[in-house]
Amino acid sequence: MSPPEGAAGDDAARPEDGPAPRPQNRPQDPAPETVPDRAPEPAPGLPAGPPASLPAGRDPGRAGDEDAEAPHGHATTAADRVEVDEPLLAARVHRPSDLVRLLVGILGIAVLLGIAAFAHGTTVGLEEDISKGTGQAPDLLIKVAALVSSIAVLLLPVAFAIERLIKRDGLRIADGVLAAVLAHGVTLATDLWVSQAAPATIQDALTRSAGGGALTDPVHGYLAPVIAYMTAVGMTRRPHWRVALWVVLLLNALTMLVNGYTTPFSIILTVLIGWSVAYGTLYAVGSPNVRPTGQHLLAGLRRVGFQPVSALRAETPEGPEASETGDRGRRYHVTLEDGPPLDVTVVDREQQAQGFFYRVWRRLTLRGITTRRSLQSLRQALEQEALLAYAAIAAGANAQKLIATSELGPDAVMLVYEHLGGRTLDSLPDEEITDELSRNAWEQVRALQSRRIAHRRLTGDALVVDRSGNVILTDLRGGEIAAGDLVLRMDVAQLLATLGLRVGAERAVASAVSVLGPDTVAGCLPLLQPIALSRSTRSTLRRLARERAEREREAVLESSRAAKAAREAEAAASATAAPTSPAADRKAEKRALDDALDEAREEDLLSQIRQQVLLIRPQAPVEPARLERIRPRTLVSFIAGAFGAYFLLTQLAHVDFGTIIGDAQWGWVGAAVAFSALSYFAAAMSLLGFVPERVSFLRTVVAQVAGSFVKLVAPAAVGGVALNTRFLQRAGVRPGLAVASVGASQLFGLASHILLLLSFGYLTGTEKTPEMTPSRAVIAGLLTVAVLVLVVTAVPFMRKFVVTRVRALFAGVVPRMLDVLQRPKKLMTGIGGMLLLTGCFVMCLDASIRAFGGGEAISYASIAVVFLAGNALGSAAPTPGGMGAVETTLTLGLIAAGLEKEVAISAVLLFRLMTFWLPVLPGWISFNFLTRKEAI
Repeated sequence: MSPPEGAAGDDAARPEDGPAPRPQNRPQDPAPETVPDRAPEPAPGLPAGPPASLPAGRDPGRAGDEDAEAPHGHATTAADRVEVDEPLLAARVHRPSDLVRLLVGILGIAVLLGIAAFAHGTTVGLEEDISKGTGQAPDLLIKVAALVSSIAVLLLPVAFAIERLIKRDGLRIADGVLAAVLAHGVTLATDLWVSQAAPATIQDALTRSAGGGALTDPVHGYLAPVIAYMTAVGMTRRPHWRVALWVVLLLNALTMLVNGYTTPFSIILTVLIGWSVAYGTLYAVGSPNVRPTGQHLLAGLRRVGFQPVSALRAETPEGPEASETGDRGRRYHVTLEDGPPLDVTVVDREQQAQGFFYRVWRRLTLRGITTRRSLQSLRQALEQEALLAYAAIAAGANAQKLIATSELGPDAVMLVYEHLGGRTLDSLPDEEITDELSRNAWEQVRALQSRRIAHRRLTGDALVVDRSGNVILTDLRGGEIAAGDLVLRMDVAQLLATLGLRVGAERAVASAVSVLGPDTVAGCLPLLQPIALSRSTRSTLRRLARERAEREREAVLESSRAAKAAREAEAAASATAAPTSPAADRKAEKRALDDALDEAREEDLLSQIRQQVLLIRPQAPVEPARLERIRPRTLVSFIAGAFGAYFLLTQLAHVDFGTIIGDAQWGWVGAAVAFSALSYFAAAMSLLGFVPERVSFLRTVVAQVAGSFVKLVAPAAVGGVALNTRFLQRAGVRPGLAVASVGASQLFGLASHILLLLSFGYLTGTEKTPEMTPSRAVIAGLLTVAVLVLVVTAVPFMRKFVVTRVRALFAGVVPRMLDVLQRPKKLMTGIGGMLLLTGCFVMCLDASIRAFGGGEAISYASIAVVFLAGNALGSAAPTPGGMGAVETTLTLGLIAAGLEKEVAISAVLLFRLMTFWLPVLPGWISFNFLTRKEAI
């Protein structure tokens, strides 16, 4: 419905003009009305107990400092000051909409610089066309406009600040000043970058010659701060000020453009920087909280004909549900003077923007699923929820009845529902969820699907059970009408998972089949996968999977201890018998562990549901439907690979490979091949040095060669760890000990990598001077590490995260290291293998450099530093084998160390050919060999 008369009062009463009007509790005012003796049952999710006496959820100590005007311009009366029980609202909030605008501004800057860099002809033509068009303007008119705009662009912010201070809105002025200062800093940094480090095409697009060899400023030093200031203080929300601002800015930009002091791209960049810095500042420091409070809600209820007495705010969910339900508004239980209570939902723009990026990501990555628009207007959100509520009731489903709707000012709406007085499915004990209750829930779904209505969120908190045991559907805002078959089947899969988590797979499937029929239930099997379920359900399934894995691990360890005790007892009882061979003991232990793992293995809920459905419909399709259009890892790999490919192609375009290859020294190429082959033996030594059990050395070498193939399809730091762990398990090492051995190897490898990098970095800094003074890079690196350590230890959640991860790592690694320390020969093998592995790669890179005649221009220490840095980035990069990151780092490092660009690029390509691309075919052969032998 349209806003009531008086809702859009004068400018002083609008919420965005400053802190929301708050009711006062002055001594001479009449006492607030109290709640009647009849205590209504709270709405689902609402806490029990009488309302508190805190008015409007604001700080009572500040009430005397606020204006006495009520929302929407009407005077405050005693009837307005009823009791509202709600949490104290924060003075400042971080609005998701500000973050969205910041990212849009950054994207606009990136696009603008990309056009300036790669479309040089377009920028030059645009400047020429504008110069011809503006050259006919009268000179006197241009001078007058320049004078007026220069004065107005400085007076306008001052006038607006005075107007805001009169209305007691000084916080916004402070935000604007901070944004202006930051924008000025960004402007200076951008000017410095464009003048000294930017490509020539970007410099030509953003500057003009000012005579005497000087250039104009790429970003206007005063326009960007003014735009940031006016945006941060909220001028764009006021029509008169907004029009005045843009008239002055456009006039000033036009005069500078005509006089040759700027370019069109410079003006656009100035606006984008000011706009982005303003919203970045607002998101960082927070904006004044102007959300409507409970008192605004009660005033809005009176305008639509209700007489409220008190309002009780619902508890905010925590955990995964908080991010999923954050955009569904604040819920209140409202008591009326006469009549049953109401359930009221208030939705404002900031709450509606929550989850925006998640919805955008789901829309981009999921195929064939129609979702609502990522960001709706308040009017669209209100109309959609009202339409779905009426459509659900018309379809015969038990849905919460919508009584009234209204706007609470320009930035919020409310939806008034009849009070349910029930409990959500999540709050019910397991013993109260009967088969009849489950069938009732499925009957509501059947009613919706008979009219092609999809709920899209059939989780436990969206199903309310009233006093009669009937299931009522709530939270219909995210649903769809005229839904497709895929979305309807997703609803069935979601409710199967929701009920299965509470009553088990067998009862959930039986109740669904009894209402929907076996064919409908069987049709949802391809969609019974985590990506098709709600976020809270996925989180619960992950938690159950971790608990299940922990139980399996404990069962295996208990079985291992029992088997070991039995063998020791048997050996003691038959001391005179012939001893068994170690190989037989390992096979017996492996068989016992496999049997224990099979006994302890538990199937996940989704697998149990599939089995129950297949018992009813054996021919039902079970192949999961491909819902993901693109995976996050694939997207990151593609972006990183694209950057790496772009860098390499731009470098290769200036290299004469014919001359370089013709002058190559093939003896050093053969040496590079030999060092690359030797590295696999060193990798096997570095792994087996931390495995006390006896494992075949040659087969371990073959496993390291197979890792060359695995690295092609997985990040370097992930594929090798998984392959080595699987190989050790198949070789007879217990799963927990296999993981600990690989973890110990990785931990020692990391420590040796850091020590070698610091050592060679130190040598690189001192090799050209007789004094043993460390290089600036080493000092900067140490200071950076120290700052990071201080930051991690100072921030509580970061400290807890690191401590938890390190504790989990050392929980398995430390006992394994104690076993290794009892065998010094093994430990020396592992450490020697790590040093040999690093030496092989360094010598391979050195041979690659010498193959193209660059051996005399760079020292071994510099080569080692470049390789260690490139290897570290390659391990951290999400691309397979570190593609892009390794090539870029090695090339830039060698050039910085004094090697010519052509030689550096050729050497890096040869090095990567020897260590990454050529081993792929032998790795594939080794991988298939180990697979046939069941060694991996």
